Amino acid sequence: MNAGELARDPVVFRHVLGHYPTGVCLITAMGRDGEPIGLVVGSFTSASLDPPLVAFFPDRRSPSWHQIADAGRFCVNVLAEHQEDICRRFTAKVANRFEGANYRLSESGLPILDEVVAWIECDLHAVLDAGDHFVALGQVKALDVEHPGAPLLFCKGGYGQFAAAAAARQPG
Repeated sequence: MNAGELARDPVVFRHVLGHYPTGVCLITAMGRDGEPIGLVVGSFTSASLDPPLVAFFPDRRSPSWHQIADAGRFCVNVLAEHQEDICRRFTAKVANRFEGANYRLSESGLPILDEVVAWIECDLHAVLDAGDHFVALGQVKALDVEHPGAPLLFCKGGYGQFAAAAAARQPG
């Protein structure tokens, strides 16, 4: 196969892009039934400073995404390096993903997990088509650093953590 053909092969595409580390976030909302909803994403980014917008890329087949979109607002929970177990729970096919997860409701009623690095509350600003995913843009309404530790990262099919380069840790 030539490079163009390889780019269209989903296995090759996923393998190559898997070499780029991503942070891991849990997008939360409250469903129409009053129960919390959670969706793990590894595709979260800032999109604009003015107005303050963030973006993530949910799979269009995700039932959790459709419930979050229906809610019209969400909270991005930036998972900490020690929260791999929470990440795995929310990616598993279990009935009540929030069972055993410690969280509180924000002032506006969105779930914020305990011990996350940071949280960002948003109104759903726009949803754009992106092939087998959507681009979900959120207008930031509130945010804070909860615990300024290291985030959970995903790279090459596994979870890990950030380690600063030795030169960056040297004083002076």
